[in-house]
Amino acid sequence: MNRVFTRLFTFVVVLISLSRLQAQVTNAPARNEGDGPHKRLIIRGVTLINSTGAPPVGPVDIVVEKNRITQIRQVGFPGVPIDAARRPQAGAGDKELNCEGMYLMPGFVDMHGHIGGKAQGTPSEYVFKLWLGHGITTIRDPSAGNGLDWVLDHRGKSERNEITAPRIKAYTSFGMGAKETISTPEQARAWVRENAKKGADGIKFFGAEPEVFKAALEENKKLGLRSACHHAQLEVARMNALATAKAGLTSMEHWYGLPEALFEDKTIQTYPADYNYNNEQNRFEEAGKLWQQAAKPGTEKWNKVMDELIALDFTIDPTFNIYEANRELMLARRAEWHDEYTLPALWRFYGPSRISHGSYWHNWGTEQEVTWKRNYQLWMAFINEYKNRGGRVTAGSDSGFIYQLYGFAYIRELELLREAGFHPLEVIRAATLKGAEALGMADQIGSVEVGKLADFVITEENPLANLKVLYGTGAIHLNDKNEVTRVGGVKYTVKDGIVYDAKQLLADVKKIVADAKLKENFEITQPGVAPKAGKLSGAKPQE
Repeated sequence: MNRVFTRLFTFVVVLISLSRLQAQVTNAPARNEGDGPHKRLIIRGVTLINSTGAPPVGPVDIVVEKNRITQIRQVGFPGVPIDAARRPQAGAGDKELNCEGMYLMPGFVDMHGHIGGKAQGTPSEYVFKLWLGHGITTIRDPSAGNGLDWVLDHRGKSERNEITAPRIKAYTSFGMGAKETISTPEQARAWVRENAKKGADGIKFFGAEPEVFKAALEENKKLGLRSACHHAQLEVARMNALATAKAGLTSMEHWYGLPEALFEDKTIQTYPADYNYNNEQNRFEEAGKLWQQAAKPGTEKWNKVMDELIALDFTIDPTFNIYEANRELMLARRAEWHDEYTLPALWRFYGPSRISHGSYWHNWGTEQEVTWKRNYQLWMAFINEYKNRGGRVTAGSDSGFIYQLYGFAYIRELELLREAGFHPLEVIRAATLKGAEALGMADQIGSVEVGKLADFVITEENPLANLKVLYGTGAIHLNDKNEVTRVGGVKYTVKDGIVYDAKQLLADVKKIVADAKLKENFEITQPGVAPKAGKLSGAKPQE
């Protein structure tokens, strides 16, 4: 009976994966953007936020040779001219980038970065440029939804800087490519070995029969690879987040599995009698009640679970942003960047439907949103305390679903970490060094230190004062003349020593979107609202 259920569950997980990312997106074009890498690049006069926990310091000059940081030199004090004698001297052929008055951070790490898909109609160039345009220089692709071979091919091209794209880490969906359903520990171990042999960086799980799951995790750990899990409701009652962490899971996505580990008076979520997992309204509505069924903050069970996870060096990647429409649908649906940066096909993909994953607007109203707001309060309390007690929390977006757009959604994730209680410096550290640690790359990326790769985010405005200045649309500012202006947006994204004009990358995206709208005679309309005469609707077509 267990094997039958496991086969059914695996089949459902495959369907979910296919519905999310059905087929390969188009290949990324050859790189025509970016300046460098240079034999020697000197970035002049920045205020450095190095992400080790140190406060900002500046002005600083940073020397990069090809793609490595070789010098970080303080060259003066705020408010007075920079002392030229203290500066690294440029030689013949050196490239100098004047960034006086700007802020420099390590490149951002998106720990949950799906590279679009045919279902969304999102070309990889569109996705990659939205990410780089927001300072994201490394992504972890959880599920390798475009196929492992495709992702590994683009991982290699990115490593060689043949395409304009962040660094890619490929975490294959467990069971992907298997010739038969994995229903025994032996089959699980064999699949894990084959996955490693192909070159994957890790595995993304949704759940499995416990002995199969444990065998896969054990073999994966033996091979030195990492793992992630979305603890889907179909299996979480058998292995919650604490159980999988004890079995060797290195990180979890979202929050499913945490409340279940905190249950005191039950072992299974309180489902209504008419619940059906395949009904997205049911799934998300009831999920919003989970944290209120768990042990309360400060209780013995709360502390015990948290202490055990921290002792296991377990990483939590909360992806707060991807569920924000649950607590404020209009906020996510009417985000201003949709107008110029969301492709028509992606807008249709977001829309209400009874048969699309992540489309649960059957009857979503005040009661559901209020419940989810309470859900967030408890969820954020756990995550903030986990960080405060030494647990690792990272930043991931899960963009391309539920009205969350690549790049923009990642910045929203940073704002939500701030809402959870993180100091802005802790937010930046979660977005950089903590992600690097979770990927096993902290010796290469995640902080601005001599010897590390030259991955930077450079901004003209102070992100610690206002994280909104990181959005590609900038932040609203009223100047001294009582004129409304926009400030911010990432100025430069540096990846592997290559300097990208972040604003130009986003301008490229705007053109991709404008061309698609013109071709389709399309305008964004809200669900249930008719388009203007002669325009195609943004509504999802009948499927």
